Amino acid sequence: MQVPLWFALIVVGWLGVKLIRPPWWLVALLLLGGYLLADSLLAPAIDTAVK
Repeated sequence: MQVPLWFALIVVGWLGVKLIRPPWWLVALLLLGGYLLADSLLAPAIDTAVK
């Protein structure tokens, strides 16, 4: 099953805000950072580590 990246980001952000109640700016910063990191040169190394 393949989930679009935008949908996964919305779900993770919503769950994080509902369960942990961090400030909105922190959630936005973490999601944007993760999105940018996934498109960087480190993406293959992260993919290998996650699998």
